[in-house]
Amino acid sequence: MFNRICVIGVGLIGGSIASAARAKGLCEEIVAYGQHQNLENLQLAKQLGVIDRFYTDIGEAVSGCDAVIIATPVGAMQSILEQLKPYWNQQTIYSDAGSTKGSVVTALEAVFGAVPTNFVLAHPIAGAERSGVAAANPQLFENRRLIITPLADTESYALNAISDFWQQLGSSVSQMSVEHHDTVLAATSHLPHLLAFALVGLLGRKDEQREIFKYAAGGFKDFSRIASSDPTMWQDICLANKHEIIPLIQQFQDELSKIQQLLASDQGAALFETFTYARNARQRFLDQQED
Repeated sequence: MFNRICVIGVGLIGGSIASAARAKGLCEEIVAYGQHQNLENLQLAKQLGVIDRFYTDIGEAVSGCDAVIIATPVGAMQSILEQLKPYWNQQTIYSDAGSTKGSVVTALEAVFGAVPTNFVLAHPIAGAERSGVAAANPQLFENRRLIITPLADTESYALNAISDFWQQLGSSVSQMSVEHHDTVLAATSHLPHLLAFALVGLLGRKDEQREIFKYAAGGFKDFSRIASSDPTMWQDICLANKHEIIPLIQQFQDELSKIQQLLASDQGAALFETFTYARNARQRFLDQQED
């Protein structure tokens, strides 16, 4: 599909993209770019066969590439784009894997004045609590959703190529606007991660933390799993999408306050209705997933 792909940021997501592309035979050569301080990770990526070569000079890394995929934390996006600008090639297709899209548009506009027409904004809805190239998994995107947020002037050839690429990686590709993406992901991903971080942080500061974690049941392990996610990545995501997340935090606080009042006033019937509604809402979600 591509002769040469450059992955910028060979962590869990970037490494998994490279591994999956290799496993599916979607490119002849995979190279990577990273900074000198990430040399050990780049060397490991080559040792593991995730990439063929790596560079610490971005110009050398992207030279002759058909596609460049930026898989760094979203907070690093503008810096990466500034480094890429002198080597930008209109014949190359550029894309990203960031969890927020409005911040990527802002970074592109800051560097180029407008979003280049050969840049396709994309977000794989996949991940794991482990990070780094050692956690790369070529099956990570199988049967997962991939959201593309094209702009009005996104080149159709670039859009079609990135859509086809992700479909061949096993993803179910859909499209939505940048704004809608950030609204939906704030509710379905960003807020849940914040809640997990907050709960584990709360329990970790308690005097009884040893017993709390020792006797925690499976439900706690399931809910708190995402609190093991990369703090740097989630710091960037939450700051980038704070305008969508902050109102959701307020709404969640309101819901907790309602439950607190129901408990304080022994309103068992109302509490039952609250739990029943939530259970039924989750079942509707599971039914939609099966469909």
